[in-house]
Amino acid sequence: MNKPDFARIEGLYNAHKEQFDAFLGLLREYNARYNLTAITQEKDVLYKHFYDSLAGEAYISENAEVVEVGSGAGFPSLPLKIAREDLRFALVESTGKKCDFLNVCVRELGLKNVRVFHSRAEDLGKNPAFREHFDVCCARAVASLPTLVEYCLPFVKVGGSFLAYKGEAEEEIKAGKRACETLGGGEIESAVFSLPEDYGTRTLVRIGKIKHTPAVYPRGNGKERSKPL
Repeated sequence: MNKPDFARIEGLYNAHKEQFDAFLGLLREYNARYNLTAITQEKDVLYKHFYDSLAGEAYISENAEVVEVGSGAGFPSLPLKIAREDLRFALVESTGKKCDFLNVCVRELGLKNVRVFHSRAEDLGKNPAFREHFDVCCARAVASLPTLVEYCLPFVKVGGSFLAYKGEAEEEIKAGKRACETLGGGEIESAVFSLPEDYGTRTLVRIGKIKHTPAVYPRGNGKERSKPL
């Protein structure tokens, strides 16, 4: 798995800077009310949120239908959508106020083909309209990898992939192998990279879906977190 190309990422950001500036404005405006992020300074947001989110862009195919689990303030989904108009997104978020913020962003930024769903991933993952429906599932700063795999792989169609945004992930990757095999995932790929200007080391984890997820998963009732596979 190749490392992200930050020359490409910078180009995508600059090509859509007006929308990214508007997104930053909304983030600052609504942050105090909705407790969205501790990162609000412009340069910090640029690298830790925008560039980090865009790091996964190269691993998403053209016209892909993407579901994001635990959307929060919209990272990585909204930067990816701003940079890639061809993508279609379903944003899954369990906190109502954060859903409100996401809907404001979709409206104010003029984003098309983005739907926000106020739901838990473990519930929506059993819904036939969503289960094994998406080309890509992505998640950032939601849970450990074994738990994330159980939340996310049920959404992915066979032949699609799950993309996880992580910090240090070596131990999580080892711990996630059993869950990956159980849920229908293939080999776990990863790319470790550094954000510009010493803004930290990050890891992208990609898992291809090679077989159907057994119907019993996700288990629900908090077992994904309390008793990870």
